[in-house]
Amino acid sequence: MIRVTDVEPRVGYRIWLRYSDGTTGEVDLSNMAGRGVFEAWLGRTFFESVYVSGHGSIAWSDDVELCEDALYMALTGKSAEELFPALRKRAADA
Repeated sequence: MIRVTDVEPRVGYRIWLRYSDGTTGEVDLSNMAGRGVFEAWLGRTFFESVYVSGHGSIAWSDDVELCEDALYMALTGKSAEELFPALRKRAADA
């Protein structure tokens, strides 16, 4: 299983990520800034407090977090079926 190992805030609501398979890069989150719970990001200090939570999500607090798998797919362009081969088998069996 591929896990996020490091995260760092960048300028313009971007975060830099490193995953256990060696994949690294930046993801632009600006389309979410200011919307719903992500309104908290408008305070730059809050956005810069990003960390990897104990259960592997990318988090800013207990209420503001993103799925590491969704961010990996955004970073690599891989599909859920590529990341989780069991999904492909389930779709074929349906």
